[in-house]
Amino acid sequence: MRKLLLASAAIFGATGGLAFAQAPTTQGQVEGKWMNGPSANNNNNAVGVANGMSGFAPKTNATPTPGNIVIRLNGRVETELHATFTSADRSIPTGASAITGGGSFKVNPVNFASYMRLYPGVDGMATNGLRYGASIELRENFNNPNNATASTTASSPSGYSSSETVLVRRAFVYMGSDQVGIVRIGQTDGVIGLFDNGTYTSQTWDGGVGNFNGGMMQATAPGAGVAIPFAWLSQAGSEYSNTKIVYLTPQFAGFDFGVQYAPSMGNAYSNSTGSTALQAGTCTVAGAGCNSTTTGNDATRWLNQVAVGARYQGTIGPVNVGAYAVYETAGKEAINGGGLQLTGNPGSLTANAGTVKYDNLSFVNAGLFVQLPSAGLTWAIDYNGGAVNGQLAMRPTGGAPENAILTGLVYKNGPWTLGAEVGIVESQGSVNLTKVSQRKETEVAFGGTYSPAPGLALVLEFMHTERHQGGFDFVANGVGTTRDVKGNGVMFATIVTW
Repeated sequence: MRKLLLASAAIFGATGGLAFAQAPTTQGQVEGKWMNGPSANNNNNAVGVANGMSGFAPKTNATPTPGNIVIRLNGRVETELHATFTSADRSIPTGASAITGGGSFKVNPVNFASYMRLYPGVDGMATNGLRYGASIELRENFNNPNNATASTTASSPSGYSSSETVLVRRAFVYMGSDQVGIVRIGQTDGVIGLFDNGTYTSQTWDGGVGNFNGGMMQATAPGAGVAIPFAWLSQAGSEYSNTKIVYLTPQFAGFDFGVQYAPSMGNAYSNSTGSTALQAGTCTVAGAGCNSTTTGNDATRWLNQVAVGARYQGTIGPVNVGAYAVYETAGKEAINGGGLQLTGNPGSLTANAGTVKYDNLSFVNAGLFVQLPSAGLTWAIDYNGGAVNGQLAMRPTGGAPENAILTGLVYKNGPWTLGAEVGIVESQGSVNLTKVSQRKETEVAFGGTYSPAPGLALVLEFMHTERHQGGFDFVANGVGTTRDVKGNGVMFATIVTW
C-alpha cells in the first residue's frame, strides 16, 4: 500500500510539473506573442515557396515542421467614423417607383460603422515535405431591413442587428512543395489576387480599410455617388469568390508563374434545388437558375475563365523591384431565344429578341513597384485594360475598351504609414449608350495609419470621387439627361487584428 501511495504521489507530482510548464490558458485561449492577423492568403498558402519569396511576402504565419500542423484563428474588428458628402445625398422620388408617402429624402452625412472578419485555417507538412492545408474567410454581412418592404418606418436597432449574418468569402484547400509549387482549389483568389497582395495597387497604407476597393465611402454613402467598380481586381470579391483551381510555380531567378481555371462565375453548390423551406428552387432542370448554364437567355454570363501570368521580384542595388503581367479570358453563354434588345434613343432595355451581344472577356492586368527600403518609400502603378467593362463584366459588342490606371506612393517609418493614390477608369459603362458615349471615373485618396501597439491601428483617410458619362443620369441610374456625381469623405477608423 505504501508503494502504491508513493507511486501515486510521483505521478501527481509529474503531472503538476507538466501543467506548470505549459503556457497559461484561460477559457480555451492560449497566451502568446501578439501578431497582426493575415488574411486567408498567407505566407504558407499564397506562394510557391513556404514563407514567401525574396522577402516581399509577409512572413507572419509559422511554417509547420515535418509531421506537424499549425492551426490558426486570426481575426479583425474595425470601427469607423465617417463624414461623407455626395451628389446623391438627397432625392425626390417620382412616379411608380416612389416610396409610399412620397416626399423628398436626405441622408445624414455622418455615420458610425463596425464590422468583423475571422480567418480560421490550418497549415500542415508531411514527413516527405508535402505542404497542405485549408483556409477560410468569414465576414459580417449587412442587410437593411428597411429594404424588405416599401415602408417609411425605420427598423429598430435590434432589427438591424438581427438581419446581419456571416458569409463565406474564401474557402479553399491547397497542396504543394517548395520544389514543385502549390495548387489551390476552391473559393479562392486567382492569379491576379495572388500576385498582388496589395502592394502593386497601393491598398496597404490605410490598415486594410479598403479605400477604392470597397472602402468606407463605397460601403456607407449612397452608392450612386461613390460606387466606382474596382477595375484592377486584386483582392476584390469578383476576382476571388468563384470556385477555381490555381497553380503557382516556385521562384526561378526571381521569376514565378501562375495559371488558373474556373468553369463558371460561381460555386457549383449554388445549383441548389431548394432542399429547405427557406431556400428557393434554382436548378431542378436546366434553366436560367442553373449556375453552370452554357446556353440560355443571359447574354452577360461568362464561363470557362482562364488566366496565365508571370511575376518578377528582386533587388537591384539598394532598390527592391517587382513586376507582373496577367492575361485573362472567358467565353460567354450562347443565346437561344429571349435576351435583351436595345430600342429607343439613345436606348432602353426591353425583354425581346436577343440582339444585345457581348464580347468574350479578354484583358491584361499588369503592375510595377519600386521600393527604397532605406527611405521607407514604395511607388507602384497598376493597369487593367481590354475587352472588359468595369469589374470583371463583359463588354457589349461595339463598346469602348476599358483602360484603368491606378498609381500610389506609400511612406513607412516605424509605427507610421502614409499613403496617397489616384485611380482613373475609362470604360463603356452603360450598355444602353454603346457607340454613343463612354464612362470616365476618377478617384483620389490620401491619409495614413498609426500603430501605437501590436495589433492596433488608427487610420485617418480622405477620399474624393467623380463619375461622368454623356447621356447618363447617375442619380436616377439610367439613360437620360447627363447628371454627373461627385463625392467627398473623411474617415477615422480603429482596427484591432490578431
